[in-house]
Amino acid sequence: MRRLWLIFAQTVTLCVAILFVVQTLKPEWLARNVVQNGIAEIREASPNFATSKALSSYADAARKAVPAVVHIYTSQEVKAPRQPFLNDPLFRHFFGDGNDEQPQRRSGLGSGVIVSADGYILTNNHVVEGADEIEVALNDGRKFSAQVVGTDPDSDVAVLRIKAGSNLPVITFGSAESLQVGDVVLAIGNPFGVGQTVTSGIVSALGRSHLGINTFENFIQTDAAINPGNSGGALVDSNGNLIGINTAIYSQSGGSMGIGFAIPASLARSVMEQIIRSGTVTRGWVGVEVQEITPDLAESFHLADTKGVLVAGIQRDSPADKAGFKPGDVLLEVNGKAVGDVQAMVALIAALEPGHTGRFKLRRNARDIDLDVTIGKRPSRQRD
Repeated sequence: MRRLWLIFAQTVTLCVAILFVVQTLKPEWLARNVVQNGIAEIREASPNFATSKALSSYADAARKAVPAVVHIYTSQEVKAPRQPFLNDPLFRHFFGDGNDEQPQRRSGLGSGVIVSADGYILTNNHVVEGADEIEVALNDGRKFSAQVVGTDPDSDVAVLRIKAGSNLPVITFGSAESLQVGDVVLAIGNPFGVGQTVTSGIVSALGRSHLGINTFENFIQTDAAINPGNSGGALVDSNGNLIGINTAIYSQSGGSMGIGFAIPASLARSVMEQIIRSGTVTRGWVGVEVQEITPDLAESFHLADTKGVLVAGIQRDSPADKAGFKPGDVLLEVNGKAVGDVQAMVALIAALEPGHTGRFKLRRNARDIDLDVTIGKRPSRQRD
């Protein structure tokens, strides 16, 4: 054993001595492989570095989309509040009734997107709601008076039109359906009235609903900075194509906190086309009051699970009443599409064309039945 240890120690000593001699007299022998490996690594990494550099700027996307995003200035006539002193007869005797009832003007700010060369503009309903004067400022400095073509409060979409010839810059619609969480997006608008601004971020989530913002919610969530004044502006992809209309933010301070919401371009476009065609948006309606099925409700109604929504009430002489719906029914499907929750049911029914027949699958007394319903026209802000 001692002999083996002695041989091992001598071998190690000899190797260290050889390494020392080579390092002293011929250091390039050791450096050559290191340098060659370093070059190989750099060359292998070069394509990725170039790709990263190419993606570090979205100037082309901004250059493409910015000219089609406009600033919207609104004003509305409102009555000033009555001064409490004017309720005192003695005060009125000496100072008169005053002019407290004279109207004042309230201004508003937002953004919009030019979607056609002949002057149609997409924006939010809440940007222009109640306004009696609307001015649109283009990115090139031109200003035009705008008229409201139509609005849809349920989706918070409005369509304006300006008369500015037929050579306006137009946004290109992208495909919101192909979006994925993590995709880069740019938000373009006029935050706080400071002027045209582009912010960047990613798609944080898709299909956001149950926020209590609109009746119909299917928002794109993004962390691109969206602030007051951005409403109605464009959310574009990395190629400058419109994928959403910026609508709302989650904020405790009034400014951006990294959670913004945009209406998908496909929904905004569908609403816009209906408004341009007929001046309004037509949606299906059947006239039922429903509620979510909780485990407690499922137990009390002797339901096997919590699928579908519970029919809590039926409007008299409504399509559902005429088709034979009953309180306590569980609505499972609309035209073969599963009903996940109340908001999903509202959206499925709204997508049906009034006057046509829809097939509804219900569960009644532990038995599934199908009912054909002649779809009615949804009243404005009417619950299903």
